[in-house]
Amino acid sequence: MTADEIRGTIHGTAPVPLSVLDLVTVGAGRTATDALRTSVDLAKLTESRGFHRYWVAEHHSMPGVASSSPAVILAHLAAHTARIRLGSGGVMLPNHAPLVIAEQFGTLEAMAPGRVDLGLGRAPGTDGATAAALRRSERLNEGADDFPEQLVELTRFLDDDFPDGHPYRRIHAVPGPIQSTSPGGVQSPHRPPIWLLGSSGFSARLAATLGLPFAFAHHFSAQNTIPALDLYRESFRPSAVLKEPYALIGVSALATDDEKDARRQVLAASLNMVRLRTGRPGLVPTPEEAEAYDFSPMERDFITSWNANVIHGSVDEVRAGLDDLQKRTGADELMLTSHAHSAELRLRSYELIADAYGLPAV
Repeated sequence: MTADEIRGTIHGTAPVPLSVLDLVTVGAGRTATDALRTSVDLAKLTESRGFHRYWVAEHHSMPGVASSSPAVILAHLAAHTARIRLGSGGVMLPNHAPLVIAEQFGTLEAMAPGRVDLGLGRAPGTDGATAAALRRSERLNEGADDFPEQLVELTRFLDDDFPDGHPYRRIHAVPGPIQSTSPGGVQSPHRPPIWLLGSSGFSARLAATLGLPFAFAHHFSAQNTIPALDLYRESFRPSAVLKEPYALIGVSALATDDEKDARRQVLAASLNMVRLRTGRPGLVPTPEEAEAYDFSPMERDFITSWNANVIHGSVDEVRAGLDDLQKRTGADELMLTSHAHSAELRLRSYELIADAYGLPAV
């Protein structure tokens, strides 16, 4: 694993490398099958236009988000792509045994050598009751508090380097390095780079301490973006992985040919978020349903605040918004996520943004 497997390449006139975060959203009147087909189409499109990486995020018990199993989805995407990096944005490590994640991503690395990222988060990716079912424990804070220790364990499984005397010394994640030490064994030189994800300062500081790349969830924690990035950069310690800090931010962005379409789709996504935040998660509603919905004053205040950090409108507006955001944050990479009921408009948004920056058609 080298810094070259982490740092992206700038194409066209984009200020930094551009990447994709896909939540595999399911709209009203659509199925999870439809959503996953859209993900394949989107991965193929963005690969052909020079986007650097394509991540999917672990969520649970949300009807409108069909990404509960990132490793399964990434295996499917690996079969339909050839160059774009694929990864998790992220796997919620406290929900899983580290050995299982090492095995899953070792398998993915074997499927798509040299283009798999392992992004890790410490939140549950769901509500407390679902997290308890996933972790088979009511002590939810225990998983989050143990995150640094779980990370060390996972890293040792990936590198197959538990010290002598450790109870896991004779346990090996396969596919993995143990295969290269077996008689006649040959092992890929690649190992999925670990990224730490966060929406506050905890993972920023941990990523800096370990010299790892950092991904910040600007798309739902914008007020913490600059403080977290500053903390990461100020605390960064060079490592065998990175000599200098490298931070990407997730950004909600939707560009349309008609800016009215962007506003309508964003309103529908906002209604979906209102329902999620009030314990009523569902499918992403249609723009027509959102326009007919009677928002309370409190809900209107929420969506005004929420949409202040969604870059949407005409492609010129979106390009200007992305340029400004990158300049303000100094992000090394922008990872774009589009929230819309319409699969066609989501695909079109990435195409318009690629055109706006002159990204090549590969």
